[in-house]
Amino acid sequence: MPPKALPYRAEQLAWLSGQAHRRFTASKVGDLIAECEQAGFQPESEEAANVCEWRRQYDRATKVPPHLVEKLERTCAHAREAWREARQQSQFKLFKPHLDKILSLTRQMGDCWGYAQSPYDALLDGYEPGATARTLGQTFSELRSALATILPPAMERSAAVPGDSLKGNYPVAAQQAFNRKVAEAMGFDFAGGRIDTTIHPFCTRIGANDCRLTTRYDETDFTQSLYSVMHEAGHGLYEQGLAPEHFGTPLGTAVSLGIHESQSRLWENHVGRSAAFWEHWHPVACGYFPDLKRHSPAQITAAVNRVSPSFIRVEADQVTYDLHIVLRFEIEVRLVEGRLGTKEVPAFWNEHFASLLGLKVTKDSDGCLQDIHWSLGAIGYFPTYTLGNLNAAQLMQCAARENPAMETELRRGEYGLLRSWLREKIHRQGSRRLPAALMQWATGEMPASRHQIDYLRRKFVNQPPG
Repeated sequence: MPPKALPYRAEQLAWLSGQAHRRFTASKVGDLIAECEQAGFQPESEEAANVCEWRRQYDRATKVPPHLVEKLERTCAHAREAWREARQQSQFKLFKPHLDKILSLTRQMGDCWGYAQSPYDALLDGYEPGATARTLGQTFSELRSALATILPPAMERSAAVPGDSLKGNYPVAAQQAFNRKVAEAMGFDFAGGRIDTTIHPFCTRIGANDCRLTTRYDETDFTQSLYSVMHEAGHGLYEQGLAPEHFGTPLGTAVSLGIHESQSRLWENHVGRSAAFWEHWHPVACGYFPDLKRHSPAQITAAVNRVSPSFIRVEADQVTYDLHIVLRFEIEVRLVEGRLGTKEVPAFWNEHFASLLGLKVTKDSDGCLQDIHWSLGAIGYFPTYTLGNLNAAQLMQCAARENPAMETELRRGEYGLLRSWLREKIHRQGSRRLPAALMQWATGEMPASRHQIDYLRRKFVNQPPG
């Protein structure tokens, strides 16, 4: 888009968001929901579940005036472009005025929604219904303490694995063919989806039978596209696993970002980075990538599980990834609660990043400007990434316990038992239950950090490399 077109684009987006908000919050919609509530549906019925979630969404939306929705959308449109320029120049000061405006508007929206303890709770509820800053703070504190004990031995164990050990010649066409074969084995339905190329991998659902995945390619490193495809295909399996007869209703909609992210991280890490995965897929991969023949399955497994702190979140290994999220969460809560000023963000980031990961940030593009989320107004989004990791570990442990034959299947590159279990316990449930209640229903206990901690400790401390 030409730079001069931005103001008009911003006005268009503001108008559209305002119209969508007005239509959903119209009194007629409230009357229809109330009429459904009077219909006497059985408490556990599908109809009751849909009406309950519609009521929750409607009551939340009607608390915010349309002009505030429009103003935030307009502000974010300008902020996105400012963030791009600030990141290119690595100058936070270019983005700061826009962050000030977004923070002010999101605080106003939080006041409209209301909260019991922290204004951050009101924002968080839009991404992970039922979660609070207090409970997340306790969970993240436990995780942070555990990671501090896991990281040193994990780094020591990885010291013998060169960071570029898998570098080679991996033509894009071969990567596309191999990635598709893996995604098909996972169960992604290409009759109702596809994979395309873009700068940043993502998954989006266009319609009931139209799920789009994207990835990017590096001809010297096939793992970049492979794991982004497995990650996005995990999201895609969730979207394709939602009940098609409920499309457009809460029962046909994913319940939260933390649950959604659990699906992608489960397939990417628990399946894709396991020794069992490479024991099966090694000969297949070598058929597409002759350069891989010089590596054994154990060597590839060790390489894709190498632990080394880095500046960029999306490139982080399994052990350090959640430390990135903990930092963002702590900054967001302080900003929203007024305990941190925006001008203090770079210094706070750099100091705490060095404490968490032992690296000195020397430029804002490697630090507080690396993510686009704040320019989108998505304050409260970041914690869902770690919730995804925690949920993935808990789900995988329960799936293995309830399906003794699953481990043997995984070694054969067969994923039917795992996929069917996730489809029953997560996908087909849609938004019948709030995220924590869904996890309790699926696994028999409320979400907890110990499953992820135990998984990381077993994989990166107790077991030998590979």
